[in-house]
Amino acid sequence: MINGIKAVNRSLRWGMVGGGGTSQIGYIHRSAAQRDGNFTLLAGAFDIDAERGRAFGEALGLDPARCYADYATMFAAEAARPDGIEAVSVATPNNTHFAICRAALQAGLHVVCEKPLCFTTEEADELEQLCAETQKIIGVTYGYAGHQLIQQAREMIAAGLLGEIRIVNMQFAHGFHHQAVELQSESTRWRVDPRFVGPGYVLGDLATHPLFIAETLLPQHKLKRLLCSRQSFVQSRAPLEDNAFVMMEYDNGAVGTLWASAVNCGSMHGQKIRVVGERASLEWWDEQPNQLRYEVQGEPVQILERGMGYLHASAREDDRIGGGHAEGLFEAWANLYRRFALAMDATDRGDHAFLRDFWYPDVHAGLQGVRWVEQCVRSADAGAVWVTC
Repeated sequence: MINGIKAVNRSLRWGMVGGGGTSQIGYIHRSAAQRDGNFTLLAGAFDIDAERGRAFGEALGLDPARCYADYATMFAAEAARPDGIEAVSVATPNNTHFAICRAALQAGLHVVCEKPLCFTTEEADELEQLCAETQKIIGVTYGYAGHQLIQQAREMIAAGLLGEIRIVNMQFAHGFHHQAVELQSESTRWRVDPRFVGPGYVLGDLATHPLFIAETLLPQHKLKRLLCSRQSFVQSRAPLEDNAFVMMEYDNGAVGTLWASAVNCGSMHGQKIRVVGERASLEWWDEQPNQLRYEVQGEPVQILERGMGYLHASAREDDRIGGGHAEGLFEAWANLYRRFALAMDATDRGDHAFLRDFWYPDVHAGLQGVRWVEQCVRSADAGAVWVTC
C-alpha cells in the first residue's frame, strides 16, 4: 500500500531554532518535515551568528524579515503576525532545549525537540505540565522509531505472537569515537562537555534511542529498577562516559540489558533490539531497517520485508515507494514528522479520541528518557547498584 496522501488537510506553518548551514541534524529535520507537505518552513533563528543565520535562511528561500537573530525575537515577532508560525523545531545543543521549549510553549507553539528534552526530571515535569496548560504538544525526535517495521513488531507483540515477554536486549554501540576525536571536531566537542550535555554522554546521546524503541514495542511493560556501570575509556571525557552497560527489570518479570558505546571499534552504528518471548523472538537492526527477523522456536527464521502486503495495515500506512525499494533515515524521520503533524492537528481540533489511541514520541517519552539517564548516572556513580525506577 503506497500512501501519498497528506496526513492533514493543511500545511502547518513552521519555524526552526538552530539547524543552520553546518548542522547535519538541521538538514535531516528540514528534509523530513517537508517531505510530505505537512509543514512549510517560514521562519528561523538558525545560527548563533545572526548574519550567518540570516544569509542561510535567505538561501533557503525565506523572507529575510523572518530570519531572526534569536529565538525570543522570533517567537514575539511571529506571534504578532496573522500568518505567524504554529510550530517550531529545536535543533540546538542540549543545554538550551529546556529554555527554548518552555518559551515556545508559552508563545502558543507546538514543539519538535531534539533529545534529550532537558537535563533534569524537574525540568521535564515542568514542560509536561506546560503542554497540558497550553494545549500544545512536544514531539521528541527519537527518529529510528519511525521505521515502518518498528510498528510491525509492535503489532506482533500486541497480538501475542511472542507470548509472555521474557528478555529485551538493546544496544547502540558504534566505534567512531574510540579516540579523542573531539579535539579536532567542534561538532563532537560539545557532546562530551557536561556543560552542554548534562550528566551523561552515550547514555543520553545513544542509549535513549533503543530505550524508546523498547517502550514503543512494549507500551504496557514498565521498568521497576536498573543497575548501570559506565566507563570513560578516553580519559579526557571523564566524568562523562563513552561506554555503559545497563541491566533492567520490568514489572511483569522480564529483564532487559542495554549496551551503549562510542568506542566499539569497527562498528558502523550497532543499534539493535531483540525481544524474546516464551514462544518466539523478534530482532531489528537499524543498519538493515527494511527487515525484521521473526524466529519461532523449531521453525525456519522468517525475514519480514518492509512494504509487503502480509504486514499489519498500520505498518504500511507510511509506505511511500512500495516493497523492494530501500528506505532509510530520512523516511523514518519523515514518518515521525507525519505523526507530529497529526498530533498537532488533532490537539488543535480537540480530538481527544484520536489522541488517546495514537502514539508518537511525546513530552512524556522525553521525560522518561531524562529520568532514565538520571537513574543510570545515580546507579553508576554509587558503584553500580540497583536503583528504583
